[in-house]
Amino acid sequence: MDENSCATPIAGDLADLGVRAGDTILVHSSFKSLGPVPGGIETVVQGLLRAIGPSGTLLMPALTYRLRPPEIFDPRGTPVIVGAIPEYFRTRPGTRRSVHPTHSVCAVGREAHDYLDDHGLDSTPCGPHSPFHKITQRGAKILMLGCGLKPNTTMHVLEELGRAPYVFGKTFVFTIADGQGGVCQKQYVTHGFEGYRQRYDRVAQLADSSFLRRGRVLDADTWLLEARGLREAVLRKMGDDPLFFVEPRD
Repeated sequence: MDENSCATPIAGDLADLGVRAGDTILVHSSFKSLGPVPGGIETVVQGLLRAIGPSGTLLMPALTYRLRPPEIFDPRGTPVIVGAIPEYFRTRPGTRRSVHPTHSVCAVGREAHDYLDDHGLDSTPCGPHSPFHKITQRGAKILMLGCGLKPNTTMHVLEELGRAPYVFGKTFVFTIADGQGGVCQKQYVTHGFEGYRQRYDRVAQLADSSFLRRGRVLDADTWLLEARGLREAVLRKMGDDPLFFVEPRD
């Protein structure tokens, strides 16, 4: 079976879950969870692109949150540290990457420029210019492909908006390559979580979880979240209990 014939059932499973042509989807993923995939990661990307069609936009986190000065963030070459699929996607021809030293995003598709181009204006990981923030204001969707609900970076947007008492940490001056052979420096506040462990899987416990759908893509247990609905439900819950989505570390 070639990659194109395997991409079709991936696209079909995504359609059954609720992914539609023209959608913007942000994909967190575990490649191993899918089981054997002829053609490897390229097949997965083809399936995702087939599901959203030529008018859709595919986003993936390109996180480098362990980066610290004096290391230089180079959007062309700094590797992604959150899995094989986003790292492959970063290097794939046609993929663009936003400029942020710890929480960049890669994208391809109709609205890629709109999501990525002004991310460099932010000074926190998930500020108002972040693609993670923008998807919560639009009709975008978050796909948790075989990785459960815990690694949902968009939750950081809501922690920043809700002023969660644990969210911010230290401030650093990062050095960033500009893609033209030069570098610039900028001060950023990083995330903290001092003494806490993230429990973003608790979104499934919310009284209003209508923004969640669960299904399978190949062998992978998969969740699809409506980003705007997630924002509304999580901010409402954090207003009642600011520590609901974390737990103390042992």
